[in-house]
Amino acid sequence: MSVMHPTRNLLVELLVEELPPKALKKLGESFAHTLAQSLKAQGLATDHSAVTPFASPRRLGVQVSAVLPAAPDKAVSQKLMPASVGFTADGLPTPALLKKLASLGADASALPRLERRMDPASKNAADALFFESLVAGATLAKGLQKALDEAIARLPIPKLMSYQPETGALPGWSSVQFVRPVHGLVALHGAEVVPVSALGLESGRETQGHRFEAAMEPVVLQHADHYAQQLLEQGAVIASFASRHGDIARQLQAAASKEGLVPIDDAALLDEVTALVERPNVLLCRFEPEFLAVPQECLILTMKANQKYFPLLDAQGRLTEKFLVVSNITPDDPSAVIEGNERVVRPRLADAKFFFDQDRRKPLASRVGGLAKVVYHGKLGTQLDRTERVRAIAREIALALVGSGVLTVEQQARVDQAAQIAKADLLTDMVGEFPELQGTMGRYYAQHDGLHGDIALAIEDHYKPRFAGDELPRNEVGVVLALADKLETLVGLFGIGQLPTGDKDPFALRRHALGVIRMLTEKRLPLELNALLKAALPAFGESIADPGVALADFIYDRLAGGLREQDYSAREIDAVLALRPQRLADVPQRLAAVRAFAALPEAPALAAANKRVGNILKKVAGVVEPKIDPVLLKEPAEAALAGALADVKPQADAAFERGDHTASLQWLAGLKTPVDLFFDQVMVNTDDPALRANRLGLLATLHAAMNRVADLSKLAV
Repeated sequence: MSVMHPTRNLLVELLVEELPPKALKKLGESFAHTLAQSLKAQGLATDHSAVTPFASPRRLGVQVSAVLPAAPDKAVSQKLMPASVGFTADGLPTPALLKKLASLGADASALPRLERRMDPASKNAADALFFESLVAGATLAKGLQKALDEAIARLPIPKLMSYQPETGALPGWSSVQFVRPVHGLVALHGAEVVPVSALGLESGRETQGHRFEAAMEPVVLQHADHYAQQLLEQGAVIASFASRHGDIARQLQAAASKEGLVPIDDAALLDEVTALVERPNVLLCRFEPEFLAVPQECLILTMKANQKYFPLLDAQGRLTEKFLVVSNITPDDPSAVIEGNERVVRPRLADAKFFFDQDRRKPLASRVGGLAKVVYHGKLGTQLDRTERVRAIAREIALALVGSGVLTVEQQARVDQAAQIAKADLLTDMVGEFPELQGTMGRYYAQHDGLHGDIALAIEDHYKPRFAGDELPRNEVGVVLALADKLETLVGLFGIGQLPTGDKDPFALRRHALGVIRMLTEKRLPLELNALLKAALPAFGESIADPGVALADFIYDRLAGGLREQDYSAREIDAVLALRPQRLADVPQRLAAVRAFAALPEAPALAAANKRVGNILKKVAGVVEPKIDPVLLKEPAEAALAGALADVKPQADAAFERGDHTASLQWLAGLKTPVDLFFDQVMVNTDDPALRANRLGLLATLHAAMNRVADLSKLAV
């Protein structure tokens, strides 16, 4: 019987050279989670053990509470073989049974302890022999070694590097592969070192603090419980990623509030800066106000991307000449640090101003021809070819929207002009330096060229929505151009077979499809999907194949996925999308109608009947016309159904035509009783061919009436 030992907290730390900042958060979470899960799986920790991850630029660590020095022994029941194989008819053990016991470290003395019971896994439910044994639990040293190996092996390392360890378990020229060279390994169970090894190092209790501000070197850790506190006090390091993150956020807010300003909200930048410093110190810096003449998007991007600074905005969201720096040192006099950062940012801002001034010397329209030298795709030509395709598709969409009254003739002309120059800013110096500003700089340069505001905004907005939750284009011209741009991408890449596979989608086709869906639905555009895809195809000439139904199916799949995230049930979504509604703007109303119909008491019976009708019609060779000859309505039940249809169908159709899909479906609820009677009292497949054809025509009429809003058979349980 195992003896229960008192639990203690466990600390594991890898001391590493500076880790890649954009990967640090995930590396820390993975290391802590994998190691703790392995300890729990081995019985060395419980599900209630708290797991605290640590991740700083130079360390990955984890503290796991309530860890045992040895896991409890486990009773194991192991199936040996069928009883008929283990014992002879005389009840003597067979050689096979004795050999099996020997393989488990037992001998004939274990025979009386074997259990004979029914084996539920056996096909014949025969008796089987089971060997009960007590397996000793893993020691912490052995279990932690396994957990540590797993945690290191499963780290989401972006790129491995090879190096030779200075000392440790791998002498000579043996090389190690890890994300960065590792210089220390700590493993403490309470105050005791747990003997484990990893990456050529043996475990101990020494680590290192801040490169410049540690009070002592090395930091000798006394106890697993005091790790964070001791490292802070003696090593000047905040080991917890979450604690540093919160500290930086608080310091940023406090420094900005003191100036009456707001720090820019950028979660990714905050994560990256948290991964760059061990003890953050936020300082206020300034640049010359003359740089504010440059579009603030340029200045903000250069400060964030190149210097990891936090620009400060006023209450109206306008950039100011002040910014915040997160320093990794805390000198008594920070003036040198402040001046150094101000000196570093000045050339960056000067470059941005130079690019902006140079770019405005040439109008956007004069740059369009240069797009012929920029390759878009090997099979789809240049950016100029793409521009002409987008322009052609935009013309078709604009023409349709002018015809439906959504667009004016003036807006139609602006769509064409915007489409012609939308990609021209790709050739500007500013976008060459900062590709993220494509579209944004096009808007500024179009405004400088004196173009209409609709055109300038459309140039910026035609990339929208760029990500989930992003805003849609701000005006109709931008919507048409964005729709044309995304359709060109989808049709072109599907046409050359560049489809997404698994989690790989290098051309962001899923995002483009969702953008098309959002614009059609949220802007309630009176456009049909198949017509849009067909209108886009001629722009490519003979250079691509017709993507056919594959692209439409792809878009409907993305639509279904988006609807599932809006809490619609699978049955509701299947019912609506089974009909492949061409106007995606109608889908929300159809879903609401289906949900309201499904709540009616008549709905289950009608859904089941609709499924039955569909199955009957599928078995008929050829197409069944929805026609009824009143003379051939011989049975009272079929006459009653035809009469009910004559009363209900016009009302349901009228509601459907005016867009009241809920009312259209609710009118159909009145058909429940005559439908039930029909199936109870009428034989559809009668021997009389005329009667059979008429009854099939009646069912076809019923089926057509019931499935205008959605395929109600999908609601059947």
